[in-house]
Formats: sequence, C-alpha cells, structure tokens
Amino acid sequence: MSKLCLSLAISSYDRSAPFFDGRVGIEGCEIVPLAFSPEETFHRAFRYQEFDITEISMSSHALTVARGDAKYVGIPAFTSRAFRHSAIYIRTDRGIKGLPDLRGKTIGLPEYQQTANVWVRGLLEDDYGIKSSDIHWRTGGYEQTGRSERTAIKLPPGIDCAPIPADKTISGMLATGELDAVLGPREPSCFTQKHPQVARLFPDYAKVEEEYFRRTGIFPIMHMIGIRRSLVEQHPWLPVSVYKAFVKAKALALEELALIGHLAVTLPWPVAELERVRGFMGEDFWPYGVEPNRKQLEIFLKYSQQQGLAVRSLGVDELFAPSILDMSRL
Repeated sequence: MSKLCLSLAISSYDRSAPFFDGRVGIEGCEIVPLAFSPEETFHRAFRYQEFDITEISMSSHALTVARGDAKYVGIPAFTSRAFRHSAIYIRTDRGIKGLPDLRGKTIGLPEYQQTANVWVRGLLEDDYGIKSSDIHWRTGGYEQTGRSERTAIKLPPGIDCAPIPADKTISGMLATGELDAVLGPREPSCFTQKHPQVARLFPDYAKVEEEYFRRTGIFPIMHMIGIRRSLVEQHPWLPVSVYKAFVKAKALALEELALIGHLAVTLPWPVAELERVRGFMGEDFWPYGVEPNRKQLEIFLKYSQQQGLAVRSLGVDELFAPSILDMSRL
C-alpha cells in the first residue's frame, strides 16, 4: 500500500523543524513541508484550500465552523501562542496612557478577524468594559496596500469597521496621525524606524504579560493545525496520526532547548530562561490537546461571538476532529 503524499504548510519554528529535517514524519504519509509566513499560509488556505495539512488561524477556523463552511478539520496542536500586550502601538500625542484610553479611538489593524486582535479586544472588554462597538476599527495592509479579510466576515451593525483608503497603509496612517493606535502582531515600520510620535503602549511588555498570566492563567493560543476536510472523510485515521506527529515534534524542540552543553538557539542563557518560565507557568507551559486548553478555548470562543465574528455560540469540541477527543490510552 503506497503512502499518502500530502503538503504541509507551516511557519518555520523549532517545533516544526523536525518535519523539515526529517526527524518526524506522519505515519502512513509522505510529507512535502512548505515554510511560509502565517499571512501567506492563511490567505492561501482559507481562500483557496491549497494545502492538505496546514497551520490555520484559530479565529478564522472558529468563525467558519460557526457558520458551517469550514474546509479544514481542526487538530489541537497549537503551533503559535503569544501574549499580545506587545501588539498595541499608539500615537503619543493622543493622551493614551493605558488601555482604558483606547475607548472611542480610531484603531488600525490588518484584519478584524485576526486572532491576536480578538484576544486584545477580549482583554479590553473583560478588564475595562470597552466593547468592540466603543472603538472605530480600520483595516488594511500594514506595509502594502490592498489587504482584506482572509475569509469574508459580516459584523453586526453596531460595530464600526471599515477598510482604509485603497492607496494607504496602516503604518503610514499611524505615522501621519490618521489613526490613533494600531493592533497587530507585527511591528509597523513607523515604529521600527523610530517615528517620534509612535510608541508601544507597553514598553515593558514582558513584565505586563507575565503579570497577565499570573492573574489569569491564560497563555493565548494563536494558531492550530487543520487537515483538509475531504481528506479526513477519505482517511479517518489521519487526524490522530497528524496530532501524534506534532506532539513528537514539540517534545523534540523542548529537549533541544534544554541542552546546556551546546545551545540550540542564538542566545546566551536559553536554559536559564526555560527553567524560569517553567517555574511559574508549569512544566508543560505550551500544552497541546483539548483538555489542558479547554478553559482558554472557551474564553476565546466567547470573545469571538461577543465581537461579531462567530455567528453562534460554539462548543470547544466542535473545533476539532472527534477522534482526537477520544484517543486510546494504555
């Protein structure tokens, strides 16, 4: 019996490297790994379903599941997680000193549905009562014109979200003062080029994010893995095999990160940082699987519906292949 030849699109991480160097494979499959940025991967996956197995946006997956047109079946291998206090950039001449000051402001963002922005808007509502309808949202390309939502969204009437002019960019409009702030995981070029009136809202973002984790226990999930739905229907064994492979790849990454004799990353004290992080976040601080992440998945799905993305209330289990929820045990 010949193996399935499947494409795998994912960003280049230490936890995905074993697929590229051949140390980890997927049983029954021959894998063609492809490394792209998340923006390219998500655009090609959600618009054209180009890949068999792919990293996917948790937000876009949730909203397509809610409306019943999801083309990918979810796997709870959470390949990207990040705190997002670092993702808020402001004009320093608008009186913005903290999160409450964002109420009523005009804020640019690459896409309304972007997972990072869902988490930030959820934080604003949970901690300060600032609803999505309390802010004027403007969407478009950070550095290139013409960017739009990767999959169509229809927001409730009370949410003011509109594209920026076709000849402008988010970074450019922040620099000129046409926007009060920007949300997004990438640093806008006006910030990296040290525009005198552009700054991070939280310059010491790591300290703020650590406090957020200690207070909430949330390490925000950004991306997960999806398998083309038609493939799962043809090969029902595939979800568990894919999940097992991603668990193995993550374990290898952590083993390498803990090596002190020869450092796996280009930093002087990665092992000390690993030990420090495990001291307050737990031994498995980047868990895969549904149950270890159920609490924050429930919170995220609440945010998605509150913000007008998910058209109905979703249960966590609806996001994933049923076989992952009932795996065999010794």
